Amino acid sequence: MIRVNDILSILPINVKNIFPRLHIDFERLYEIRLRTGMPVMIVYDDREYFLCSERGLCERVEESYTVSEKDIRECMEYVSNYSLYAYEEELRQGFITVKGGHRVGVAGKTVCERDNVKNIKYISCINIRVAHECKGCSDRYLPYLIESGRYLDTLIISPPRCGKTTFLRDIVRNISNGNVYVSGKNVGVVDERSEIGACYRGVPGCDVGIRTDILDNCPKALGMMMLIRSMSPDYICVDEIGGNADADAISYANRSGCNIFATVHGVDYEDISRKAGIKELIKMGVFKRFVVMDREPSIGHISCILNQDKEYIYSADEKSHSLISLRPVANVPEWG
Repeated sequence: MIRVNDILSILPINVKNIFPRLHIDFERLYEIRLRTGMPVMIVYDDREYFLCSERGLCERVEESYTVSEKDIRECMEYVSNYSLYAYEEELRQGFITVKGGHRVGVAGKTVCERDNVKNIKYISCINIRVAHECKGCSDRYLPYLIESGRYLDTLIISPPRCGKTTFLRDIVRNISNGNVYVSGKNVGVVDERSEIGACYRGVPGCDVGIRTDILDNCPKALGMMMLIRSMSPDYICVDEIGGNADADAISYANRSGCNIFATVHGVDYEDISRKAGIKELIKMGVFKRFVVMDREPSIGHISCILNQDKEYIYSADEKSHSLISLRPVANVPEWG
């Protein structure tokens, strides 16, 4: 459950004072965007609204509250506990994670050194992404991801903002805690953007299970190597893979005996199979399952699950059900 004060406490006072008029369910609030000289915008119930001083939510820009430079400075003071310098390392990544696991993305003038971002100053845009949990959202799909009492290496394919990280987080919880299909296993999570575990000062803000070890704010390729050498995970889980470095690390982890759960941005299997790195992993047969997500009819919708031969083993399209076996995997041991 979202602790509302964790969000309200980082908002500038003029924006915070509008929220009591909204009468909204914070579990359905996804983003709050502040841009200097522009209206406050929020994403609520998968729709975009402006924030209006008089009426709360509105859809007319001329009625909305306009963000000032003072609002931006005030917000960043709250986010950083009045010490942006202390968060310089996180700012290099373009975001700061606050209590509750909520991620505050920033944009402005970058200071670069040797082709790397050293800092961001003159911050003019802030995006507060509200961390959400949806416990149990992966439960009904587990039988399609298990064979002979073990989870299969799985790639979750999804466009942005379709719930892939939320789905992956629940998979991590299920693997770690154990369930009626498989007993609990050690899970290593490389959380480069602090989104899977929603960590604050290294402690997960979301339930990722009792046997999960997290490397927060760590590059994926480096983190996978570190976990293999130090934590002996049975499974490694990473979000938004891409490029040859991630692919090489996944290949190494796979050869080391670790099963992989990962997500990647894409529309469908054909889309991601053309991407560098991913293409090689598919060719090598690393992934045995492909979960394809979209946002119709709602965020987090699983449209289909494919096996490594690109055969449908699950589809939400009823027209295809006659061609697809929807029976749970057989011979799955009971937990305990």
